[in-house]
Amino acid sequence: MNFLYNMLGWYVVLVNLAAVWGYGWDKYCAIHHRWRISECSLLLLAGIGGSIGALLAMRLFHHKTQHKKFSIGVPIFLLVHITSIFYVLGIC
Repeated sequence: MNFLYNMLGWYVVLVNLAAVWGYGWDKYCAIHHRWRISECSLLLLAGIGGSIGALLAMRLFHHKTQHKKFSIGVPIFLLVHITSIFYVLGIC
């Protein structure tokens, strides 16, 4: 069982790093008028477990903070993820 928790922990770390990188790269591309990452892809990163990284990147890079689907959706993803973690760990 510890192996599964370890793998889950690494997954969460990596997907959150990917989310920070994705939001940061999209902000860089927006500034430099380059090809952008789609909003769907950014929300997908947040939805598959990268909500902490996405929220951090939104604040850090001041990116996508005015879009309702990001300013409301990403915190909802975070609440769902926190609730899921509590459920998996048997805390609730």
